[in-house]
Amino acid sequence: MQEVKDLFDLYNLAIEENNINMATETMDNIIKLRDRSKKNEIKCFLSNESDSLDCYLEIHAGAGGTESQDWAEMLKRMYLKWAQSKKYKTNLISEHKGDEAGIKSTTLKIEGEYLYGWLKSESGIHRLVRISPFDSGARRHTSFASVWAYPVIDESISIDIKDKDLRIDTYRSSGAGGQHVNTTDSAVRITHLPSKIVVQCQNERSQHKNKETCMKMLRARLYDFEIKKKEKETENLDGLKTDIGWGHQIRSYILHPYRLVKDNRTNFESSDPSKILDGDIDEFLESSLFR
Repeated sequence: MQEVKDLFDLYNLAIEENNINMATETMDNIIKLRDRSKKNEIKCFLSNESDSLDCYLEIHAGAGGTESQDWAEMLKRMYLKWAQSKKYKTNLISEHKGDEAGIKSTTLKIEGEYLYGWLKSESGIHRLVRISPFDSGARRHTSFASVWAYPVIDESISIDIKDKDLRIDTYRSSGAGGQHVNTTDSAVRITHLPSKIVVQCQNERSQHKNKETCMKMLRARLYDFEIKKKEKETENLDGLKTDIGWGHQIRSYILHPYRLVKDNRTNFESSDPSKILDGDIDEFLESSLFR
């Protein structure tokens, strides 16, 4: 690229003439050009039909009660911190709190540039190894939680959903209590019987609005299901979803006896789990993108 050659020639000239200001300015421009080239390279890998869309993110605790439910909440915090650092818009669609701590499940909607393309590789089982804060004996525990990403589709994409294929249930929204506690059955759960896909929403006080959001999520899930079927990935995903536990994890977060986060698909790893759990996951996302 001629622009790169010109900048390096200018930098070498500045060094020869001992012009520190020019050398510094030129190096800044080289770094900016490198970053711009990297962004263009990444966009080449985000060229699938749905990559540019917003993203729904579901997190479910695995077996293990409080341990896994706390881990699910840690993952939720990680993704929210990541989205916040990028100034992406987030919306809590539905959430079920754990019995003692953490969450049993949650659904987030994240809006921003190429969100699904970035987060689709996060789908799978995430494993945590640590000394449990809930164990009075300070023993090491292994916990699992699943993460599933699917694109937010717009009205221009036609998805045929028949009324006879749906089971619609309403229930009381869970909340923190107090004067704003929801005393009506406004939360909605929709089950698509042929695919067994279940979506739920409780963030609105209106049952009608929650149902509307559920239908949008269902259309998105069915769209994602068909895309993955075309890519011959459905069998692998179904296999993962049958067991949130040993042997299926895509990434391990180890806090004891040593500190390491490792992606089992790319072998990319970090020795700073605290940074990763605080939302600094870009390097993991990029390594999955380029694999």
